[in-house]
Amino acid sequence: MSETGNKTIVIKNIYHMLSYAFRVLKQTNYEDFRKTEFKDAVDLLAAILAKGVAQQIKQGLHREYVGKHETLPVIRGKLDLPGTIRNRIRRDPKAACEFDELSEDNLLNQVLKKTMRTLLRIDGVEEERKAALKKDLVFFDGTRELPSLKIPWNKIQYQRNNRSYKMLIRICAMILDGMVQEKAEDGTFRLASFEEKNMPWVYENFILEYYRKVRPDLKPSHTRIEWDFRGEVMHREQIPAMKTDIVLQKDGKVLIIDAKYYGHILKASQRNAQPKLPPANLYQVFAYVKNWKSRETENVSGLLLYAKTNELNPPPCEWDIGGNSTIGVKTLNLDCDFDAIKGQLDRIADDHFGPGMN
Repeated sequence: MSETGNKTIVIKNIYHMLSYAFRVLKQTNYEDFRKTEFKDAVDLLAAILAKGVAQQIKQGLHREYVGKHETLPVIRGKLDLPGTIRNRIRRDPKAACEFDELSEDNLLNQVLKKTMRTLLRIDGVEEERKAALKKDLVFFDGTRELPSLKIPWNKIQYQRNNRSYKMLIRICAMILDGMVQEKAEDGTFRLASFEEKNMPWVYENFILEYYRKVRPDLKPSHTRIEWDFRGEVMHREQIPAMKTDIVLQKDGKVLIIDAKYYGHILKASQRNAQPKLPPANLYQVFAYVKNWKSRETENVSGLLLYAKTNELNPPPCEWDIGGNSTIGVKTLNLDCDFDAIKGQLDRIADDHFGPGMN
């Protein structure tokens, strides 16, 4: 996050955060990345993708049934009668057939191929990573390359037999969604700021998965909160859902954490020069706390947890909003040793719920 801080530390922390967001990165075949010096975040993503695709090739690339139409000497699948008649008119004895065939030419593999070929044209990717990607690409000869960087991500579905692609496809989305569409004159692409495009998701999921690992007693979760309406509500389907980032709860206490990753936290006020917190952030966490379906004895609090920036940051603060509820604001410094980052998260949980068993 810091441009003036130690970039190597920041990129290494991105890897650590990804290893929580994607538990598969904790497997032994990714261990070398902990010692590797990456100069750029996209180089880190390229290394993860190259290693992950190589592992997927060993397991076998995902195959799906695709419809085919071919003229064959023997009938296969369903006979296309009009097509067969046309063949006979042309004195071709072969039958026109329609059938399904297992193929590696599907959307999952097409996304992998498109991303790997794109990475070969990015300046920030080291030659060592590009060589590994080229080795992987040899196994994708039977897969078409998508014509553009626009991927129908919403059409990608995961089942039992392709769930190993989930992390790979998310890495591809991080890379391709951050791509600037115009090519440079030499054919290379520019990549938008990794932090601008991807870090909000990484930041939020890292915090959730960290607490799931080290504080399972707090039952960390994403939780949907229903509006606490009274009486009949018209047009309920038009009301936006409240989806929390992280909810921790134990022994009658609930902490709703809203994770925010911005380049600038405090906003200049129109009335005076005093910068203020974004009002929408406070309204959002306030709505979470006030609509939580709590028991009378339950203490429900909210916390805006901002990633610390190099600019003006809000001091830690907390406000009482009704006797048994509070709203607080804290910042999380990511420009430091990763153990220090974990220590900050531990203190948040310990201060609210007391220390865990470990």
